[in-house]
This record gives sequence, structure tokens and C-alpha cells, in this order.
Amino acid sequence: MRRVMHDRFGGPEVLELREVDEPHAGPGEVRVRVEAAALNPVDWKIFTGGSAAVARGLQPPLGVGSDIAGTIDEVGDGVDGWAVGDRVLGSARTRALQDRTVVDPTRERLARIPDGLDPAVAASLVVAGRTAWDAVERLVERAGDTLFVHGAAGGVGQLAVQLAERKGARVIGSASERNHELLRRLGAEPVRYGDGLAERLLGMLPIDACLDCADGSGVAAAAEAGVPIDRCISIAAKGAHGATGVATDLERTGALDELVALAAAGDLIVPIEARYPLEQFAAAYRRLMDGHVAGKLVLDLTAAGDGTTAEREERR
Repeated sequence: MRRVMHDRFGGPEVLELREVDEPHAGPGEVRVRVEAAALNPVDWKIFTGGSAAVARGLQPPLGVGSDIAGTIDEVGDGVDGWAVGDRVLGSARTRALQDRTVVDPTRERLARIPDGLDPAVAASLVVAGRTAWDAVERLVERAGDTLFVHGAAGGVGQLAVQLAERKGARVIGSASERNHELLRRLGAEPVRYGDGLAERLLGMLPIDACLDCADGSGVAAAAEAGVPIDRCISIAAKGAHGATGVATDLERTGALDELVALAAAGDLIVPIEARYPLEQFAAAYRRLMDGHVAGKLVLDLTAAGDGTTAEREERR
């Protein structure tokens, strides 16, 4: 099978697409035929040898990626509740960018994909969806709260805007001006990203809480606008200005099941900026590392790698 791997830490240039032997499901495990893998910043923070690799004790040789959607094609002894043919989404840390991957469903939680849901959409919910869910659950305490989402046009940001709006919150979202109409369609009041953000927020008070999906400057601006630091979460610049991070306890929240149900019903728009065939993994990660991606980037493992440019998704 195909697998993206690296033998040393570095940029996308260290990643290689290799032909390797297929893995097989052992006791307590299932094997998933991967149809889509959604990319996350933590992926490159691992393969570049950053803090994400250090914290997890990871050393090459390693595979790449985490978020998968596909179909179970092999079930090991002692597995209950899962069968060959089940369509699933879940996490397979450093084992996502490959045709088949083995998962322990008791340790790396899987969820079922409802009929008709695009596997690229399903894969995009694993990290981004549960991060947005957990942040909104913690920050929106009651209907009528105002949540400021910094970097609201990104994959987590767009989901957080919608989930907060569903809880009855007023949502302010920062983004570059080219994405302001997008935020309005999602239910947010847009504010321009960049220098002078705190002053602009002061004209939009009251603000009860802040979710910073960008560089930490949203927390600083929110604090200047009077938001208590214990009502701030920073997911990319962890610990920025004393803000907390997220702790996505899926067994407690049931987030994946809730998220896929909303997406399947059309009640949650999952933003996909572009899809790439697996062979274009390096181009996809370079785009992700450039920043300011308006949505998710997804590798389609069922697509032919014909070298075509990644298709930009049409947004509703």
C-alpha cells in the first residue's frame, strides 16, 4: 500500500510516499481503508520535530497525519460493536496518510459516518470539530453571551462560529476583509484582523469570552476590551497571555457523534478549502504551513494523482 513517511525531522521536503506492506488488525483492533485524511497544524508540528513531537515522545521513522474517514475492512479478535463494512471517522496519530491503517477503537475513539456524508467532511470534524465543540461548550455559558472568535475564517473558527450561534450566542469574528461576507453568512459580526484590533473591539462591547484560533493576539485584544483571562482559550498559541487551551474529552462530550449528525442534517457547514490527491501531500502541507487557510485541506485517497491543481470548494 501507499504510505507517507519521514526518516528525519524537517519540512515537507523530508516526507516521502512509499510502497509498504499492509498492516493487519490484531486482537482488539480494526483496520480502516482510508478514503480521506484531513490535515491539521499539529501534523507539521510533529514532522518538523516541534513541541508536538517532543511532548508525545515521537521520533522518526514515522508516518504522518491523524484525522481519517473510511471503511473498516478487517476486524481483530475480541472487538465488539464494529464490523467489516462500517463507515467510520476517527484519529490515527502518525498513521493517517496511508491506504490502510489499524486503530484500537477503545483507545483512539471511532465514530460512525451517517449515510450520505462525504468522507472528506467527516475527516475534517475529528480535530477541528471537537476542538470547536469543546471551546464553545466551555466559553458560552448562556444564550445571549458574546463570543469573540479570533481567526474565525479558519477550519476551527468557522465551526466555532456556527456552534456558538446555535447555542444562542452573539458571535464576533475576526478575519481579513475578503472573508467578512463568509462570516456574515455563518452568523457572525465580522471585524478586521490585524493592528488596532483591540480598539475595534472596544466599539463592539460587551464581549464575554474569546476563542483565539490564530496567533494569540486575539487574547491580548480581548483582555484590553475587558474579557477576563479565565474566559479566554487559545488553541494555536497555547498559553498566550495566560489563556487556557482545550481538553477534548470525547467520552464526556460525545462530540464526534453530535458533530457528524449536525453535518449530515445540513445544520453544520464544514468548510473545505481544497482537496488534493494523496500524491500532492507536500503541496497540501506547504499550503497549510503558509497560514490563513479559509477552511480545511483534505487528502482524497480515492483520487488519481494526476498532478492537477487542488480543487477549491464552492462555499454556500
